[in-house]
Amino acid sequence: MDRHRRPVDTSLWSLRPEFDPGKEECKSGHEAETVVLLSISLVSSPGDGALCQAFFNAIIPDHHAEAFSPPRLAPSGCVDQLVEGLLGGLSRWDAEHFLFIAEHGYLYEHNFAFFPGFPLALLVGTELLRPLRGLLNQRSCLLISVASLNSLFSILAAVALHDLGCLVLHCPRQAFYAALLFCLSPANVFLAAGYSEALFAFLTFSSMGQLERGRGWISGLLFALATGVRSNGLVSVGFLLHSQCRGFFSSLVVSNPLRQFFKLVASVCLSFLTLSLPFALFQYYAYTQFCLSGSARSIREPLVQLAMDKGYRIAEGNEPPWCSWDLPLIYSYIQDVYWNVGFLRYYEFKQVPNFLLAAPVAILVSWATWTYVTTHPWLCLTLGLRRNKNSKTLEKSSLGFLSPQVFVYLVHAVSLLLFGGLCMHIQPVLPGPNSYISRTEILSRREFVCTEEAM
Repeated sequence: MDRHRRPVDTSLWSLRPEFDPGKEECKSGHEAETVVLLSISLVSSPGDGALCQAFFNAIIPDHHAEAFSPPRLAPSGCVDQLVEGLLGGLSRWDAEHFLFIAEHGYLYEHNFAFFPGFPLALLVGTELLRPLRGLLNQRSCLLISVASLNSLFSILAAVALHDLGCLVLHCPRQAFYAALLFCLSPANVFLAAGYSEALFAFLTFSSMGQLERGRGWISGLLFALATGVRSNGLVSVGFLLHSQCRGFFSSLVVSNPLRQFFKLVASVCLSFLTLSLPFALFQYYAYTQFCLSGSARSIREPLVQLAMDKGYRIAEGNEPPWCSWDLPLIYSYIQDVYWNVGFLRYYEFKQVPNFLLAAPVAILVSWATWTYVTTHPWLCLTLGLRRNKNSKTLEKSSLGFLSPQVFVYLVHAVSLLLFGGLCMHIQPVLPGPNSYISRTEILSRREFVCTEEAM
């Protein structure tokens, strides 16, 4: 039987165990489930959800929170008002930041909390609507792009998750149910609104699926694109590292250990470099805007006035404190100052209702972790890299959630739960008008701004 065994792929990006298509691909008999899944995701997609939000947005008054709300600079016609009435509910809270960035660029310091991948996708969508520019202003085009692109991304994410479930769980029925729950989750509001979650989910699920197929290069590039959409894409480097380490231990029996070790080191360094490159480039762009003189963009007068009224920091004022750090990362500064992210900072009595909202998911992840660890103690002790003598029997009998391939995904879920529960802060603490930048600085900044009228 050994002569029929496939050779181990020990290339730089694909250090992983043998690939068995017979186990990993969904059976053709379950193709109908994928069609049903796609139909359900279409029904629950943001495109149809836009109709619901338009109805409730019309009958329920908005909550007047002190959220980011920039002025509308472009003139608005009848068609623009119709688009705003139908899709305006998709532009609340963080969506305003993404729409503002897509329309004006990164002008305010706290805008750099939102990565450029999704705004760039919105700009591509608006280019497709260029023939309608005579009827629609830029904001209307962006709202249409949000509704249409997030509908597409959420459908593709559901299909990618179903495919990933087939590869990992070896149980198409459970893979179908997992994707179905993803489609019907109440959290789908974040897939419908002008947030980056739908695009990030699609890229992340797709990259995981490519990695399960042994296509390390494609997986690494998709993971890097996901990092350009959301910062927590950096955590995905763990999937690449675990796959490479599994491949290293599997190749020791057939290859030179020293040679494989050097390949492992090279692939680990390449993984870190690839996934961190979008983050590093974004931080460098922020450094050029705020820490290097003469590189800031011009800002229209109404937006400068907004900065003066709200206390938003803009370039060409006094140098921000993070510019003098040994490692000048604007993202760390924003998370600390504007969002109050830090260990146990969210633990306040008034936040008890929010903890209760998160309790079901926390309990579910904890229960799943306990079930998996008690079922596969040796696998967990060896970090999923080495298995006992009965590993073949184990793999045949443990399908679905208890499949050995689920280990790295469970570690990912537990890591996010611990970090989210201990350090994350979901409510921004934006500075007041005099907190970080004085009115004198903003007034002096007007010498550098473009005072042309809004187009």
